[in-house]
Amino acid sequence: MSGPLPISATQLALAAALVGINGLLSLWLGLGLGKKLVIASLRAVVQLTILGLILVPVFAANHPGVVAVLVVFMLAIAGREAVGRTKRTTKTLPLAATAALLIGCGTTALLGSAAVIQVEPFWTPQYFIPLFGMLLGNSLTGLALGFDSALASLDEGRARIETLLGLGATWWEASRPVVADAVRTAMIPILNSMSAVGLVTIPGMMTGQILGGTEPGLASRYQILILFLIAASVALGAIVGTVIAVRALFDGQHRLRVERIIRRS
Repeated sequence: MSGPLPISATQLALAAALVGINGLLSLWLGLGLGKKLVIASLRAVVQLTILGLILVPVFAANHPGVVAVLVVFMLAIAGREAVGRTKRTTKTLPLAATAALLIGCGTTALLGSAAVIQVEPFWTPQYFIPLFGMLLGNSLTGLALGFDSALASLDEGRARIETLLGLGATWWEASRPVVADAVRTAMIPILNSMSAVGLVTIPGMMTGQILGGTEPGLASRYQILILFLIAASVALGAIVGTVIAVRALFDGQHRLRVERIIRRS
């Protein structure tokens, strides 16, 4: 199959015009989405353009130190983004988010690159950085949903938790159902995606590979691999992050400290 067709600035402008039409429709219907569409579109253009410029020297350097610096930067931004999406937060939630993404995405990306795809060396930027980025993007969404579920359950279900604690339950025994519900909530997007993929949608990675000239059978295998890695990453990250976040709301005497929850307006 032939390689990808080049995309000019004029062609991108035509694609942007389609978004502009949606903005006009939003204005006509009074949806209030016009400004958000413009800002989101501009952010996407700027961020993806910068990413493209950054990846060129990173790929050229092909050095583990350069890859590590970019990975740390991506982790910091993703942790901040995950916490920024929640309706409630705590002082320790950014740390919980970063630790969860590091463990969930880092472990899965490492195993996926080294053991599954068998890239040598495993940190080869062409493979590791896009893989890590896809895992981060999906994991931070699931993590935000899990945090929201856990903090809301502890905040609104304080009486039930404190009753269990009063009966002699430990913090883990009292909060385990909260953690379980939070992890289930975090997994909803990826499970929905896996259920509909192929029949309803063609995922972005597979679409990109096919447009780039990859044989469809190979593209589908890569997409299956990515979906499995994402599911593993989201689950591991949600478990780690939720447990850390919930534990921080109990003191050394297993007392629930809901005053540590910060409710956003």
